Amino acid sequence: MSDYRLFGAETSPYSMKVRAFLKYKGVDFDWIGRSSEKEEEFQSYAKEPTVPLLVSPGRVPNQDSTDILSAIENDHAEPSSVPDDPACAVLALILEDYGDEWLSKVMFRERWGQKPDRDEAADRTMEQLFDGKLPRAKKKTRDQIVKRMRDSLELIGVERKNEKALKTSFERFIPLLNAHLENNLFIFGNRPSVADFSIAAQLSQMLMDPTPGAWLRENAPFVTAWCEFMDAPKAGDNFKPLSELEPTLLAIFTEELSQTYLPWAKETLEADIAKQDRVSVKIEGKAFEQVTQRYAATSFKSVQKAVRRLSDNDNLTAFLKAAGADVYFQNPNK
Repeated sequence: MSDYRLFGAETSPYSMKVRAFLKYKGVDFDWIGRSSEKEEEFQSYAKEPTVPLLVSPGRVPNQDSTDILSAIENDHAEPSSVPDDPACAVLALILEDYGDEWLSKVMFRERWGQKPDRDEAADRTMEQLFDGKLPRAKKKTRDQIVKRMRDSLELIGVERKNEKALKTSFERFIPLLNAHLENNLFIFGNRPSVADFSIAAQLSQMLMDPTPGAWLRENAPFVTAWCEFMDAPKAGDNFKPLSELEPTLLAIFTEELSQTYLPWAKETLEADIAKQDRVSVKIEGKAFEQVTQRYAATSFKSVQKAVRRLSDNDNLTAFLKAAGADVYFQNPNK
């Protein structure tokens, strides 16, 4: 038995994010697919009913993918996932949060909001839960999974009135990322950062599903290849400085993050501070409303702090200003 044990599911982007990171770090670990047979053991460690869950030496069991990656980085410094350029290191944290908190909405919508994607996803989920030993009432079980997942759509912001904004966001982001990856092995050069693990995990899930998978393969060959490589990535040479990445990286922030995720994240944080049950934000002139997600608010607050700690970095300041993103990180106490 390895010292590291990862409970997860291949249908969970956050599980795959952690699994790929452990592979990149060369950490020996046991992969334990969550199923009915493993449920008692899972519950003995878990505080939440969700995966991933990492059991590791010297640390308490952890179910937060962002915290897990940070802890593994601290325990296994090489190969590094932290860009050498401090500005790029902070931008990677922003993109990681974008993948975890905004792109996840897109993935959830694509998978559970339409046929045949939701039926195929339910079949994969059922096979995982029952370790391939499918129940006799397969259709009934599949329908129950679909209903449970569709009922959870609103909790993460996939309400009917928000679907167009999410679809537009996805179809705008992918060509921008594809153009960037055409000249870069990873988002910040020749090594993957937390941004790569987060975003690739969401998109790799969509590649499993018929509708978004076909669209990605047709419209984004570099993204598709990158996702496949990100299952078990290897470090190349060094990270690149921001000046070399900016020609295509800036467009991702200017045309996508500053239009969708950043205004939503800032308003979510403010709604959480005000103890409001729902958040409403204008995204490209139209209302985007949903239940206030406390975890998303806390996560973005951490990202804001990372940006503010580097407020004296001229390159980061100039990049965020050029992207129209600086307003989302200003300190209200100043």
